[in-house]
Amino acid sequence: MPTEMQQRTKRPTTAAAGPYGHPLHPLFVTVPIGAWIMSFAFDLASQWAGEEAVFTKAAFWLIGAGILGAVIAAVFGLMDFIAIPRGTRAFTIGLTHLVLNLTVVAVFAVNFAIRRGELDDAVEPLPIALSALSLAVLAISGWLGGTLIYRYGVRVVNEEAQAEGYR
Repeated sequence: MPTEMQQRTKRPTTAAAGPYGHPLHPLFVTVPIGAWIMSFAFDLASQWAGEEAVFTKAAFWLIGAGILGAVIAAVFGLMDFIAIPRGTRAFTIGLTHLVLNLTVVAVFAVNFAIRRGELDDAVEPLPIALSALSLAVLAISGWLGGTLIYRYGVRVVNEEAQAEGYR
């Protein structure tokens, strides 16, 4: 039986965080993840495909869309994070997840800024390296987010509600 502390992390802190059992943060993280992965793919395509400017511009705008999507996802993630009791392993993992994601957004923001004036040629090596590094950190952070959900049950319905799906 889950403890009272565990039950608190399963419930939304506000209706804006999404209803019980349906948090909004996991929905919104798909936007920056997808945008940034595609931007990296377009970075690579700009190196070998014809029409470098098309891929370079697409990568630039996908990074911008990813930043915007990440800010939206962060708002919902913060609503879930504040429900985790301090001093717990789940809180430490949640804080690490938060810091890594903020770092990724900051690096992509720098990446976005340094690309601004150079959209007609293939992407330079530095922005490609920044994207690759950011995606590696994002993968680690995603692993930690998965740990919060699948191991510690943050914002996951209790076991009694889960059992309904097996009757």
